[in-house]
Parts: sequence; structure tokens; C-alpha cells
Amino acid sequence: MAASLLTEESITLEEIPNLNDVNIMIKLLDSVGANVQFMPDEKRVTIKTCKIKSTTAPYELVSMLRASFLLMGPLLAKKGKAKISLPGGCAIGTRPIDIHLKGFEAMGAKIKSDKGYIEAIASKGLKGAAVYFDFPSVGATENLIMAASLANGQTILENAATEPEIVDLATYLNNLGADIKGAGTDTIIINGVKELKGGAHTIIPDRIEAGTYMVAAAITGGEITLNNIIYDHLKPVIAKLKESGVEISEVTTDESTLRVKVTEGVKAVDIKTHPYPGFPTDMQAQVTALMSKANGTSMVVETVFENRFMYVSELKRMGANIKIDGRSAIIQGEKKLSGTQVKATDLRAGAALIIAALAANGTTEISDIHHIDRGYVNIDKKLEGLGAQIQRR
Repeated sequence: MAASLLTEESITLEEIPNLNDVNIMIKLLDSVGANVQFMPDEKRVTIKTCKIKSTTAPYELVSMLRASFLLMGPLLAKKGKAKISLPGGCAIGTRPIDIHLKGFEAMGAKIKSDKGYIEAIASKGLKGAAVYFDFPSVGATENLIMAASLANGQTILENAATEPEIVDLATYLNNLGADIKGAGTDTIIINGVKELKGGAHTIIPDRIEAGTYMVAAAITGGEITLNNIIYDHLKPVIAKLKESGVEISEVTTDESTLRVKVTEGVKAVDIKTHPYPGFPTDMQAQVTALMSKANGTSMVVETVFENRFMYVSELKRMGANIKIDGRSAIIQGEKKLSGTQVKATDLRAGAALIIAALAANGTTEISDIHHIDRGYVNIDKKLEGLGAQIQRR
């Protein structure tokens, strides 16, 4: 959606979920001059940016959405300047934007910070550059791919993020006329073009949503079928679930449908999060919840975000036996979890608490569910359709 600012022609995006974050991004695009039409029932967004009227993203929206900083790359490339307040999002640890800013500076932008805002100016336009990322940041890789698409000359991004979402963005931009090669590897080469045209694109399925339902089936000893998935994107999660004893099979030859089944309980496994293609940090909380009911002792090591164990105190209120040591969690599987009142501390933490509640004795009441609604559409209705006793108040 942010990349739509790179063209003045009409864009149609399919498979857009009706999420709070999507609606905030729509408001952000509208605030800078885009004409956005969202049809939630059809999961379709149409965007046209005939004239950008502002290069400043308002604080009240930016503070609600980490991804709002992705407007900087397109605005810089298109208008030569951008002013965005420091972004918000889930409080899961330090997520510095210095990687983004170093890249923009390498491409000729002047950066200054004042009163909580970051302003970038490239009065003569952005120029191609060689950029090495200290860490393979997904957001920085996306921001610089967008900026480089209209830059003058060639940009080479090294130690870039390789997530499927990076590939999807590059595919989308290439269909609009960009020249991007190497997306999905750690070296991406972008040759800047003068303009991008309009077009349509279908967003890839959400691998983290799929993984969450897989873990929900595992902790309850259930059996579910997942449609519209991309098997390769789920390989790290599938591998660990299979190691724990979960039966996973492909139903269709194109690997777009999976069956998940548990017949003999789940055994403890060790997990360490890594950037893609390693085990995703966004699945860490859900699997920790699963391990709290597994047979044996497991260790979960978080290498991406230092505050990603904030939810553990809530799981312990339900009877989970978890000890935190720095960035590691040692989990002794318990036969019984008990329902109680708990609070979602962030998006994936909320999903983990729902997963734990599905297998707990008694009733669990989860507050602050606005976090959950940032990443899951009708999760209560979908789980209810699978047999869960769950309701929203």
C-alpha cells in the first residue's frame, strides 16, 4: 500500500484483510493525498495518487503503526522529502530506524531529527548507492527497495532481508515497471526507472496467521485443514511442529492446502528464532504456549527482539512453568493449565494466550484484545467454527 505512492496511476490490491493496521495505513495514505477505496467484503483496495499534497505523516496515525515509516522511501523517491514521527507499534523491544536512515543517507538524502520527527530531504533526487545492512531488517529492506525503484542509477542492497514479503513487494513493483533483481536472496540489485505505471496485485497468504492456527490445532490435539497457504513459507514452523510429533500432510499437489493432526500428544522441542529462513520471531510466543503443555522440557531462545517474553508472566498466571534467563525461556511442560484473567501485551502474545486458553481448564478472559485485532481477522469466529468455545465481549 505504501508503494502505491510511487505511481500516479491506479493500483488494485487483492486479498487485503480488514485489519486495524490496514485501516490506519489507509488513513495515512489519505492524509498525504492518495484516493483510497477499501472494499472489505471483497478484500480489495484501489489506490490512486494523482497528486501528493503533503509529505508529512501525522503523529496521531504514525504512533499507532510501526509500518507507517514505510512511507518515507516512496515519499523521498517521488517528492524529494518526507517528514515522519518516530513510529509506534508493539512494545516487543528496540526496533531502531537507523538502518533505514543510513540507507537513505547513502542515496543522497539529508537527515535531521527535531521534536520527535525524522525529516529526510533529497532536493536533487535520490541516487543509486551500495548499502550494507548491519542486520537484515525487513522494514529497511522494503523501504530502500521502494526508494531505489525511482532513484537515479543502480542500488545494491547487501545482507538484505529474504522474507517472502520482500519477494512479494519486488514482484509487485516489477509488475509496475520497476527493475529489481535478487529479491529473496541477501543481495538485491535495483536499477532506478523514471516512472512506474498502474496495475493489480494479489497479496501472498499470511504465513504467521497460518502458523498460529497450526499451533492451535496442536495444543488441543485436534485436526484442521488449512487452505490458501504457501508450503515453502511455512517450512521452519512445519519442521518444528513435525519434530514435536504433529502430523502435517499436503492435501493438494500444489501444496496450497495442509492437514494438521495430533494423535499422541506433543513432545518438547528446542527453538531459536532467526531472520528468514530461520524460525520466525512472530511465531515464538505461540510455540512457547504450545511447549507449556508439551511432554518434557524445552528451551526457546529469542534472538530478534529483546522484550518478546513480556507475555510469559501471563502464561504463568495460567499455570505454565516457565523460567526466563536473558533471551531464553526454559519451559517445563505441564499436564494442566487453568483459565484465569490475563492481558495481551502485544499482537503475537495475544495469539499465544488464546492458544493456551483453548487447552486450559475453565474459562480464560483476555483483555487488551485490540493488539490481537491488529493481525487477525475474526480469529474468534474462525476458532469457533473449529469447535472452540470462544466469544468476544
